[in-house]
Amino acid sequence: MSSKIIPVVMCTGHGAGLWPAARDTMPKQFIPLFGRDSTFQRTLRLLSDTDVFEVPIVVTSAEHRFTVADQLQAIGLRAEIVPEPAGHGAHSAAAIAAELGLARSATALVGIFPADHVVQDGRLFIETCARAARVASQGRIVAIGIPPSYPATAYGYIRPGTEIGEGAREVEDVAARPDAALAARYLADGYLWNSGNVVFDAATMQARLQAAARGAIGNTATMQANLGIRMLEADGLAGLPAFPAEPAAPGHADAAAVIAGHFGWSDVGDWSAVWQLSEKGAGGNVVQGRGYVLDGANNLVRSEGAVVAIVGLDDVAVIATRDAILVTPKAKADKVKDVVAMIAANHEPEAASHREIHRPWGKYLSVDLDERHQVKRITVKPNGVLSLQKHHHRAEHWVVVRGTAQVTRDDETILVHENEAIYLPIGCVHRMANPGKIPLEIIEVQVGSYLGEDDIIRIEDIYQRC
Repeated sequence: MSSKIIPVVMCTGHGAGLWPAARDTMPKQFIPLFGRDSTFQRTLRLLSDTDVFEVPIVVTSAEHRFTVADQLQAIGLRAEIVPEPAGHGAHSAAAIAAELGLARSATALVGIFPADHVVQDGRLFIETCARAARVASQGRIVAIGIPPSYPATAYGYIRPGTEIGEGAREVEDVAARPDAALAARYLADGYLWNSGNVVFDAATMQARLQAAARGAIGNTATMQANLGIRMLEADGLAGLPAFPAEPAAPGHADAAAVIAGHFGWSDVGDWSAVWQLSEKGAGGNVVQGRGYVLDGANNLVRSEGAVVAIVGLDDVAVIATRDAILVTPKAKADKVKDVVAMIAANHEPEAASHREIHRPWGKYLSVDLDERHQVKRITVKPNGVLSLQKHHHRAEHWVVVRGTAQVTRDDETILVHENEAIYLPIGCVHRMANPGKIPLEIIEVQVGSYLGEDDIIRIEDIYQRC
């Protein structure tokens, strides 16, 4: 059996607690909350220690597979990217990870690591994972538990039992998220928070999951190649039942173990956690972007553009994006998910979508939208190519403000340079590409009776989105 861990990074959540910065179109794990790196990038840097880890596997949604690739490229790291055809929840993580590991080696050691958590002491985290691997190589399923600092109701709990070596202990009990009274009791009884990080022998995990599911798990890791990205097959995942994937769930208890992680851990579940983990300025204030605080203490101010100023307030979080503003006492930050649900119930698109949308070829920002027109600022990466497409309800005007666009319009191929424009009438078949070495930027003006993204009729697409 290999002594190294194959890290399977679960990168499928959305993080509604960090709205409006985090939304379905750009989830929490891809947002730079502390410095320039996202939590996903921070996690991949931790898992790049080749003495302990093999090349990681990133399980993400099909929608975000290219975002994963872009963020890996930005930090110069590589990983296998495996998109799920649909979200199947935490219960499928262990089954997917086990089979992905076994696809590499029949004696694989696998670790499941969430992409949206933060570790403060990276060296101690790696050492803890190495100890977990040595215990897992004995056929154990090893959870990494966190000594609790308060009676949290947002986490599951694990009760450690008899010591078995390497600082690991048998698991006496696994508990779901408790109420406040039960959480206080767990704290007094020596339970650990369940961090969601777990290391195991892949064959052991697969056998136990199959037994717990009575053989209902299909082949979850049937793959297809897609531009170098392996795809999970929907048919294999369809048989997954909703059983828990906790290491000490029924059917696992005799093989379960837990190691306490003292490396400083947070799941960064809300804006209060962001404030807690951030470097403080004068008065304990944290300011990210164009923010100002007067006569206030222990505040978090984050702005993605507009100037945000607060006066005479303490212990609040003010988060401003291009299209939404959140103001909350930090003590109520755990209620943000509830207000997002209210916004979604009122069919407000800002609940799930940003104005800036990332695509495999680049991104676009909706600058102005009305009933019969929309203005977008489009950025195309060098060598990026949009799909060959047409529209039934709108015409488009493209003005190049940076770089050179290679435009296909019906039977023509035209180079459109900076400060030049081109008109695309309703129904014409068209495509834009960036043949240059710098990003291409254009202003697009759409005019028509319907401006929805579902009026894009794709004919050809190098990213296989047709």
